[in-house]
Amino acid sequence: MAWTYILECADGSYYVGSTTDLERRISEHNLGEGADYTRPRRRRPVRLRWSAQFDRVDDAYHLEKQVQGWSRAKREALIDGRFADLPALARGHCRRPLGESSVRTSPGLDDAR
Repeated sequence: MAWTYILECADGSYYVGSTTDLERRISEHNLGEGADYTRPRRRRPVRLRWSAQFDRVDDAYHLEKQVQGWSRAKREALIDGRFADLPALARGHCRRPLGESSVRTSPGLDDAR
């Protein structure tokens, strides 16, 4: 079994990781023996905010890398279980559909034909 997890650090930041032993890994983070990000005293203690279990280590690792690229707002939606909000919180999400009203042309292009 493998896990992807999100920790909330004492400074309010989030850390995303993956492991095969969740309890041991959280303990390592709290002892300052985890990842470089959670080693500074200002980030400890950490607390588990979200986790997902996988049968395969590579699936947990893949989700870890995906969530690491997410915004804080999108991570918080995941933590809160607001799954329907995730697509709208994607970085670079097109806020309006691409259509004729959103296509811009340079002035005078039509006149040159």
